Amino acid sequence: MAKPDPRPPRRAQGALETQVLSVLRTADGPVTAAWVQERLDAELAYTTVMTVLIRLLEKQAVTRRREGRSFVWSPAADEAGLAALKMRKVLDREQDRRAVLASFITALPEDDEQLLRALLDQAADAPDEPAG
Repeated sequence: MAKPDPRPPRRAQGALETQVLSVLRTADGPVTAAWVQERLDAELAYTTVMTVLIRLLEKQAVTRRREGRSFVWSPAADEAGLAALKMRKVLDREQDRRAVLASFITALPEDDEQLLRALLDQAADAPDEPAG
């Protein structure tokens, strides 16, 4: 008879990243990895939290800056901004952007398609942002 596995079940891919981002969004400003670790529900090693933060940094989902001898971390965008970043990265991996966008648009429910059209019209009517 097999012994039960004492390890907790594996999380779904990206679940830990989502948890870390959620914790970062609760902060009043940039925070340390130790601060994030203390606020996560799971008992995670500091090195695990650092690994997740570095992966999120590589995905441009968080920013960091040196403060003293350590780094402080912040979310790079809100949830909508992060979803948009993911969509852009998927699009950037494809060779035929036109086909991908056309397929995306035709698969949208009518309400979402109308919303997208309105947002595109609004963006077209907006004055250009000054270069900074």
